[in-house]
Amino acid sequence: MDFHPTEEQAAAAGLATRILSDLATHERLAEAGTGSDAELWKALTTAGLAAAVEEIGLLGLVLLLEEQGRTTAQVPYAATCVYGILPVAAHGSPEQRARLLPALGTGEAVATGAFPERGRITADGGRLTGTAPAVPWLRDATHVLVPDADRALWLVRTDAPGVRTSPVETTAPWSAGRLTLTAAEGERLGADGAYEDALAAARTAFAGLQAGVCAGSLARAVEYTSTREQFGRPLSTNQGVMLRAADAYMDTEAIRVTTYEAAWRIDQGLPAHEHALTAAWWASEAGKRVVHAGQHLHGGLGADLDHPVHRHFLWGRQLDAYLGCGSELLAELGASIAASSACASTAEGEQA
Repeated sequence: MDFHPTEEQAAAAGLATRILSDLATHERLAEAGTGSDAELWKALTTAGLAAAVEEIGLLGLVLLLEEQGRTTAQVPYAATCVYGILPVAAHGSPEQRARLLPALGTGEAVATGAFPERGRITADGGRLTGTAPAVPWLRDATHVLVPDADRALWLVRTDAPGVRTSPVETTAPWSAGRLTLTAAEGERLGADGAYEDALAAARTAFAGLQAGVCAGSLARAVEYTSTREQFGRPLSTNQGVMLRAADAYMDTEAIRVTTYEAAWRIDQGLPAHEHALTAAWWASEAGKRVVHAGQHLHGGLGADLDHPVHRHFLWGRQLDAYLGCGSELLAELGASIAASSACASTAEGEQA
């Protein structure tokens, strides 16, 4: 494994850091409310940070999503990349790639995904029917990547006949919506295995976003406890505060390293199903602990909506729910490991 970023990945991450630091400020986030920041999204796409994902790969995307998570910037960056650019680039036909990738790269088109698949949507001859109750960034999307009950992937335009969307408020301000399909026309994307690839990439990318959310929460907690004094000394000198912050740091690093491993393996074309599940589990379980710690270390300020740390808490809890709670992910991971072991045992028996 090589987690050192390439020159292109490092340059993209540095550019994203500058843009997000300048525009994803506390004041602008408060002004945006629960919607997305159109000006910031335009700045990111104009700088080529969406189109660059084709070149920098999933690991490069994870580095950029960490920067978004640190600022809790309200833009459909993760959704457009993992439910649009990456699956179209990997599984689209030459015609689909030529038609869709330029628009997605410039921000003219915005993608999202009706993931995870829960068997709510069925396909009949390319016509999709069913409901996805909460799709992130649906209010901004022009295209939705929809898995049907048989785990085939379909691209659906949000302005197509038979497609209805309605706003849904989630824990984090993700411009989410409810997607209702009634014999809506879908465009098939990829063949067998495309769903599994898209799901692994999405889990890994959103885990990277959680790593950034946690790092941002912890940075704010460290700054606050280092400057806030009680009984004549900074809060950070109290052993209980130091231990809580140290645990949060280790949890954040565990999210980061498992996410990097999964992203690197996917970029290298190696099996990564269980690695993506591991990253998602750490992001769900450890991420929840970190954002709770970040809020608690701020004392009463942690519950003040005028203080920016509350956004990290809301994003952390939303990512926990979106990835699938820890016990659900752990059950899926255990089943996958058991199935792999059974296959290996069968193969060894046949060779004997």
